[in-house]
Amino acid sequence: MSEAIMEIRAGTGGEEAALFALNLFNMYKKYALRTGWKLNILDESRSELGGFRQITFEFSGPEALKKMGGEAGVHRVQRIPKTEKSGRVHTSTATVAVLPKVKETVFRINPADLEITFFRSGGPGGQNVNKVETAVRIRHKPTGITAASQEGRSQQGNREKALEVLRAKLWQAEQEKMVGEITEERRKQIGSAERSEKIRTYNFPQDRVTDHRLKKSWGGLEKIMDGEIDKIISALQAPSQ
Repeated sequence: MSEAIMEIRAGTGGEEAALFALNLFNMYKKYALRTGWKLNILDESRSELGGFRQITFEFSGPEALKKMGGEAGVHRVQRIPKTEKSGRVHTSTATVAVLPKVKETVFRINPADLEITFFRSGGPGGQNVNKVETAVRIRHKPTGITAASQEGRSQQGNREKALEVLRAKLWQAEQEKMVGEITEERRKQIGSAERSEKIRTYNFPQDRVTDHRLKKSWGGLEKIMDGEIDKIISALQAPSQ
């Protein structure tokens, strides 16, 4: 059983970017259902139109980390937004980061370095969740790296999940230092979310998805957005010719 933590953030493009982040999450969620993986949302921040400014979630299932690793980077969408009255095609981006889950026995965090705050969940847990400060945000003071969890019903459960995410982020940063790189892997994956820094483009007017690393395109965009991404993931997993 393999586990992976994924984080999707809206990039360039305002509300349309947040809606695209929602589309990407739904794509991965449906792919997980098709694959028989378990998906669990940890933290989310919604935009005014219901998109995601940011969402953090975890996968668990056979080869989850291996298969999802190729999704890290900047994803670009080209389409006519529903809010666009003149029919103009807009370009927006969302960023995806993929992190391995790291056990406490592998990487320990000094409790004195943590700043823990509690807040009311804004998630879909119902009134019971929202009345009590069950959501947890943890900040690693030496690095400023943060992680949060708000989807669980207990403060303790959210604290443990937030620590898992923080441990993954800190472990990844530590691995970077060991190989002589200063830039965190997570930040390197995400880039600056500019339109030019892209690994994949979803072109709705042309009904086409293009992976720029493979220099390969696929038609049937609606099916792909509906979770049928096996062919793209398989192509990324294939050894170089």
